[in-house]
Amino acid sequence: MTEKTIPLLPCHAIQPVVDFYTALGFKTTFFQKSPYPYAAVERGAVELQFAGMKGYDPAQSYSGCYIVTDDVDGLYATFRAGLKAAYGKIPSRGLPRIGPLKDMSYGMRQFLMTDPGGNSIRIGQKISEDQHHRYPPEGTFARALHMADLFVDSKQDLPGAAKIVDRVLGLDDEHPTPPELLRLLVLRADIAQRLGDDESAATLLTRAAELPLTEDERESVDDALARLAELRP
Repeated sequence: MTEKTIPLLPCHAIQPVVDFYTALGFKTTFFQKSPYPYAAVERGAVELQFAGMKGYDPAQSYSGCYIVTDDVDGLYATFRAGLKAAYGKIPSRGLPRIGPLKDMSYGMRQFLMTDPGGNSIRIGQKISEDQHHRYPPEGTFARALHMADLFVDSKQDLPGAAKIVDRVLGLDDEHPTPPELLRLLVLRADIAQRLGDDESAATLLTRAAELPLTEDERESVDDALARLAELRP
């Protein structure tokens, strides 16, 4: 006996959603405009279906799904390349958008996309058998990074994450290690860009790029350095 789950996701308009998934390498297997807008897209074993809804506000959407893969790094690179070819740039804020690739505290390496319908699509790969949320780590800055990552990726609460990072960056009696500082600066710049504060983002990215790091330290923050390169113009 074999079963298959196909997420059915809402959207305001069908065509922009189909165009988005086409850019990611999905094939459209069904499309209709009447008697109601509906479409299905497929890429390998992944199938998603969409229904157009009058009066639906994508900015207020809470819908989404999780796609598990055995090559999250490969999909991330492929999806970013497809979006850049289709949109002329890689969208990182507004709708649609694609976020950074990172290791999460619940044993998944993942990135988050939001399509034109406001649906949050998480794509992840298991990197630990323990799928429970980890307790916040010891240390002021490690704990802040842990919590801010959860606010950004799980709660999608950008202002909340910004407050966490700003608080620890403003401490006078305690200082982060260079790798911690790099990760904090890149994360805060990412948040600033997504909130439309490009001036602050540019300042934070310049500061991050100028941080002196040893070779071992650079290896420990590969993902943050990759995101730094993605965010800088």
